[in-house]
Amino acid sequence: MGIRTGAEYIQALKTNKPDVWMGGRKITDIVNEDNFKQPIREIARLYDMQHDPKYQDSITRISDETGERVSNAFIVPKNYDDLMARKDLYSTWAEETFGLMGRTPDFLNITVTSMASSPEFFDDFNPQWYENVKNYHKYIRDNDLFLTHALVNPQADRSKASHEQEEEFAHLGAVEETSEGIIVRGAKMLATLAPVTDEVIVYPFPGFKPGDEKYTLSFAVPIDTPGLRLLCREPMQDGKRPIADHPLASRFEESDAILIFNDVLVPWHRVFLYNNVDAGNQLYGRTGLSQNTHQNAVRGLVKLRFAQQIASKIADSIGVDGFLNVQTQLGELVQSVETIRALLRVSEEEYEIKANGEAVPNPIPLETIRGILPKAYPRAIEVIQTIGAAGLILPPTHADMDIPELKQDIDRYYKGRAGISSVERIKLLKLGWDLSGEAFGQRLVQYERYYSGDPVRKLGMFYNNYKKRQKTFPMVDRALSEADASKNMVDSKS
Repeated sequence: MGIRTGAEYIQALKTNKPDVWMGGRKITDIVNEDNFKQPIREIARLYDMQHDPKYQDSITRISDETGERVSNAFIVPKNYDDLMARKDLYSTWAEETFGLMGRTPDFLNITVTSMASSPEFFDDFNPQWYENVKNYHKYIRDNDLFLTHALVNPQADRSKASHEQEEEFAHLGAVEETSEGIIVRGAKMLATLAPVTDEVIVYPFPGFKPGDEKYTLSFAVPIDTPGLRLLCREPMQDGKRPIADHPLASRFEESDAILIFNDVLVPWHRVFLYNNVDAGNQLYGRTGLSQNTHQNAVRGLVKLRFAQQIASKIADSIGVDGFLNVQTQLGELVQSVETIRALLRVSEEEYEIKANGEAVPNPIPLETIRGILPKAYPRAIEVIQTIGAAGLILPPTHADMDIPELKQDIDRYYKGRAGISSVERIKLLKLGWDLSGEAFGQRLVQYERYYSGDPVRKLGMFYNNYKKRQKTFPMVDRALSEADASKNMVDSKS
């Protein structure tokens, strides 16, 4: 099949029949559901970009294996140029969505690609798992599928391991083995965009303890697999509000869902890891699953720059960017953007070649970005709120602006500094409010804080990994050595 079109993606959604619930309703028509139809169009536009001559050669390539054109998300980088080819895909799609859609199809496709390029891990545990991963990678590549993932256990009792929970299958686990596969029961979260995807992949984060064997799972199944239920959170918008009044929330809402597995059959050929605590704890670190940090960094940079530009333009529109306190806030945001841009560039320039021949960005700068964004992005939103102040919540609707008897008042009292019309300023303020004040915008803040897991735990993991790479302290040792040498010199002279 090769690369998909937007129409082919939408047609697949019409064919799929997942068990989706939202707001007390079972959603039976995914494509025409008010809460899903505009985000579906946005994803379809990304697929269509693969066929646009303006983008095709930079975001897709001809597969050496099949001779068909495939997304760059499915290539295993072997050198710097390959790495930049994947980045072209990340940045092109991120720019198209202003960095606001965190789980576009490239995200998990590169994740599976990284798993499929790590046979040495699976050889240590079960070579059949690798065969399953490799075949699955080919399947989603050749059909250009869109995946969601669910990695986190429900927040029942975080003080206890999976096997210690009061409810045996509060966390997703294996109930039994059959000749066809394993039967799984329980729940996982947080599956972003799940109702509008083709498949879901589950894989474990480190932290399993002896006794957690049946909860140590990695597999993938179609999103409409019998027994799989999607319980969506309350939408941040109703899908009916005018795009003119809600230019971001109406387009880029990413529905999130908890996935409930009611004795779901996972065929053996779809099982990538099972019943092995050691394998579960090592999977993330040894298979390159963290390679999606490159995509996250590119997308995060675009999103932060977008917020920074909104803050700067609001300040300019009302003439406050000449005030020192406003300049320092805007300067802080620019420095955050430039810091992340520099770190991203360093990670790419200092790329490494793994033992399997895969080219990967230097992980230290990427992990540093992952530590900065959960603080820098909420700060950018705070600056928009501070500079925009009451102006963010007062603009009239576009329906008001169409009323002739209100037009004169709106033109007089909503205009900005010289040369900025009321219409231009109202549009800008609505954009700023969508990003900083609406529930949609607050969900984006929460996303940046936790999209990669608990930031405190991640920072601890980052330091431990850094310490493993930096096993000595040469500058300290040299300083101590020179101090000793200087002391000895003084003592000998005395």
